[in-house]
Amino acid sequence: MDVLSNFLTLGIVFLLTLAFGFWLSRIGKPYNGVLFNIHKLLALAAVIVAVFEIRKMLQSDGATPFYGVLIALTGVSIIALFATGALMSIGKLNYAVSLTIHKAAPILATMTLIAAIYLSYL
Repeated sequence: MDVLSNFLTLGIVFLLTLAFGFWLSRIGKPYNGVLFNIHKLLALAAVIVAVFEIRKMLQSDGATPFYGVLIALTGVSIIALFATGALMSIGKLNYAVSLTIHKAAPILATMTLIAAIYLSYL
């Protein structure tokens, strides 16, 4: 039950991060400082909770090489989210490309993390 509640916490924080991200995108630039910082802090909290849970799963006997690939893809997606978020906020590179990656990365991260969780509890 502890694992389920931790992933439920992760899901709630992730959904709140998405909600604040949508809210920010609707308001547009310049970003509201309070909303922007809440969005960033929620994203960081989600990453911290996920890292602790992934670490627990990696220490289990059921971790396979495919599981490692899924976790690596999740990590790359999270890095892409932070990088594109930073690039969009400071106005570097092509905004449309950064936004597309910023919208696609959470989908990939969610799919790979769910697959990894599923594999770890088979």
